[in-house]
Amino acid sequence: MKRRQFLATTALAAGASALPSPAQEATTAPSRILLSLKCGMCRDGKTLEEKFQLLKELGYDGVELDSPGGQNKEEALAASKKVGLPIHGVVDSIHWKTRLSDPSAEIREKALQGLLTALDESHAVGGSAALLVPGVVDQNTTHEEARERSIEQIRKALPTAARLRIHILIENVWNGMFYDPNGDNKQSADQLVKYIDEINSPWVGSYFDIGNHQRFAKPAEWIRQLGRRIVKVDVKGWGIEAGFCKIGAGDIDWPDVRKALAEIGFAGWATAEVGGGNRERCAEILANMRTHLLGA
Repeated sequence: MKRRQFLATTALAAGASALPSPAQEATTAPSRILLSLKCGMCRDGKTLEEKFQLLKELGYDGVELDSPGGQNKEEALAASKKVGLPIHGVVDSIHWKTRLSDPSAEIREKALQGLLTALDESHAVGGSAALLVPGVVDQNTTHEEARERSIEQIRKALPTAARLRIHILIENVWNGMFYDPNGDNKQSADQLVKYIDEINSPWVGSYFDIGNHQRFAKPAEWIRQLGRRIVKVDVKGWGIEAGFCKIGAGDIDWPDVRKALAEIGFAGWATAEVGGGNRERCAEILANMRTHLLGA
């Protein structure tokens, strides 16, 4: 990848303010979707440089890291520059166990520090966002408590996000937030829309996981409701019989997903989050993304 191609690919994820209108993009969105995977999914290669080289050769546009912890960020940045494979962001690696919604103020503070570290490290490796699970509803935390506590902590991170120009992106997961765990599969995205809008920051948006809500909703309808709040997407399959599965397996209506992404003018990163493996498996994942997400 030549330098101008590398810079253009890296810039795309941060270029939302300069995007054409949804109507202009409706016929071109697939060509503006960049394909990535979580770094830990690639099991071949002893070093990050070897892994990145493999992914580039297969045709991936970029890769996503974990933070705090995870891959060595200096090594990752050096490998990214040498190979020409952008790192588009990080996943907050402690958000499930160390929660922004925890009843303990001390633990909430630790969770905030983890998020701040993720923002710093995403910036350090040339990324544009940190993926965040904002909280968990359980026997110790109601939905309203999870909502209020997590919003309070996220707002404390906004100055850092703005200074570094790194997005905090809320992922929809099976955490009891933004949906009824005992409800049907026709639920709306209203609660997630209201959550993001209440924070009311250009640096907070949706990291929409296409497969995570097939159990509770039609992913394409959530895409339409969330609209421009969606900055990035995760890609996996899910089905009543298959459970979480390969991209293209399960019950997701991929043609409608593609249509919805085009309707909202989505352009940016789409990252696979499925079972990884060796070179052949990584190639299969990329082929599945091209077939089902891009319709190529």
